[in-house]
Amino acid sequence: MEDKLKVAIIQSNLVWENPKQNRENFSEKIETIHDIIDVIVLPEMFATGFTMNASGVAENMDGKTVEWMQKIASETNAAIIGSLIISEDNKYYNRLLFVEPSGTITYYDKRHTFTLAGENKVYASGTKKLIIDYKGWKICPLICYDLRFPVWARNTENYDALIYVANWPKPRILAWDTLLKARAIENMSYCIGVNRVGEDKDYNEYCGHSAVYDVLGNNITPIKPNKEHIEVVTLERSHINFYRNKLRFLDDRDMFTV
Repeated sequence: MEDKLKVAIIQSNLVWENPKQNRENFSEKIETIHDIIDVIVLPEMFATGFTMNASGVAENMDGKTVEWMQKIASETNAAIIGSLIISEDNKYYNRLLFVEPSGTITYYDKRHTFTLAGENKVYASGTKKLIIDYKGWKICPLICYDLRFPVWARNTENYDALIYVANWPKPRILAWDTLLKARAIENMSYCIGVNRVGEDKDYNEYCGHSAVYDVLGNNITPIKPNKEHIEVVTLERSHINFYRNKLRFLDDRDMFTV
């Protein structure tokens, strides 16, 4: 069990429906990280952008992007996390993969598909919440639109960090900022949000606002909006333990299962 977890978050533009180019771009970015990292976080649908053309760009769990994630994890000795389009059992999923240096993969299928964009018509919804135990840290990974549903994220498992990967558009970025902070405060956990920048084929604009909030809701990452950026942040267990023991708000939470 480690007292500190060092996380690299990559706020990046994405090349529309071009997994090969996106993999190459992220490889170049990751090569510039000289710190010893425990976890690397990429945006939602980092290989393609947020496309509804699943049949044209979907991969399977033996595909090139999954192989690339395993290669990066092995080379950097860091877990890598991000979502991509997966085809499985004649269905498409917006699937978040957590790939460890050993090659071990755990995954989470996005539960709340984004009806405003028709994601629910293309992608099957997941049904299971995932809690990852990595280096003694309990991590709950979720995807974009999930952020609007606090019951699904509620910390009934005593996790240490929430991670949201996203393609969250600029017109609603206030909601992104506000809800990331709220999830950290109400769950007394670190809350990490990694969003893309740039513009997609449908002229949706993304301004980033990637951030890490501590258990009190303080933004501890000086990331500028609208620009590609890599930020390395250190999560500290002592910070979590101090405020949970001092304030004990989680002792009064409602316990339930979804």
